[in-house]
Amino acid sequence: MTSTRLKVGSAVLGGILAGLWQAVAFAQGAPVLVRPDGTYPTAPLEKDVVVVKVVQNAPINLQKAPTIAEGLATNVERMAHWIDRACKEGKKPDFILFNEFPLTGYSSGTRAEKLKFTIQIPGPETDRIGELAKACDTYIVFGSYATDPDWPGHILSLNPVIGRDGKVKKVYWKSRNVLRLGDEIPTTTVENVRDKFRAKYGIEEEFPVMMTEFGNIAVSTVQMDPFVFAAYSMRGVEIMLRTATLFSKVDVQGAAYYNNFYSAMSNITFPPESGIPASLGGGSLIVDNRGKILAEDPSNNEAFIEAEIPIAKFREGRKIPRYAMEVTKPVFEQYVQEVPLNHLDLP
Repeated sequence: MTSTRLKVGSAVLGGILAGLWQAVAFAQGAPVLVRPDGTYPTAPLEKDVVVVKVVQNAPINLQKAPTIAEGLATNVERMAHWIDRACKEGKKPDFILFNEFPLTGYSSGTRAEKLKFTIQIPGPETDRIGELAKACDTYIVFGSYATDPDWPGHILSLNPVIGRDGKVKKVYWKSRNVLRLGDEIPTTTVENVRDKFRAKYGIEEEFPVMMTEFGNIAVSTVQMDPFVFAAYSMRGVEIMLRTATLFSKVDVQGAAYYNNFYSAMSNITFPPESGIPASLGGGSLIVDNRGKILAEDPSNNEAFIEAEIPIAKFREGRKIPRYAMEVTKPVFEQYVQEVPLNHLDLP
């Protein structure tokens, strides 16, 4: 009885403290990014178990297509082929995840050169994929090079989430690049235009979580960057969807384990004519919250994989991980980034 009372008392106290903390934050005009009691906001679940399917495929590189329009049209229909298969084969999907560049392929060159090989979101390509999402009654997630009239001169690496109604529900920016200054990919990220990004969208959108009827999700193209995934976990992610062009399997497993979330990674595949080693393509996987592989295609072949996630059972009583924030804070506060914030800010 005493143990039960302690648990109930702790829960009540935690709720009171969380409410007070949020009230103070609200009064100060600061959004609540992390609840102090370890809980996180959610939407009611539509089902207890959800199905995630991951497609790995090879797009036409728009730089090598006869025209950009022809290349995009071909790549959209390649996606349509795999969406159709994913919907008809195996269990009905709740999420279909593609790689980082299924519409544009990876383009090389300078920022000015790459700007041509992009899409806009929303646009005709997302409209077409939206039709397929609605027909399949599934979320479809993928990455793309993109441009945005609100960010002239910038090439963006975006991950749109298309909902079951066929509409673009959210667009995830890449958080940051990890190369050294001078070697950076000329892609604009949250980090390298942080101040303008925050002013335009708000601090909540730097690590946004999408509360869906199938669980809390987020999408990232970042690789080998543990702080980014820790931030997403603190914000309440349950299923971390990742898009890639090259990646580390161990990184996917480790991020899921350390941050207590399920995760899926889709990699691009490289045909022989690409000149890129087959060993760098494919290998897409889905892992549980302990890094255990639930599904994997280790090949460089076009294919899809699927796995079930017991989201209701996983959510039951779950709180965000216990991070060593206070004890490490003195060290982190003295760390100076080699690549500063806002370093790709353009006039």
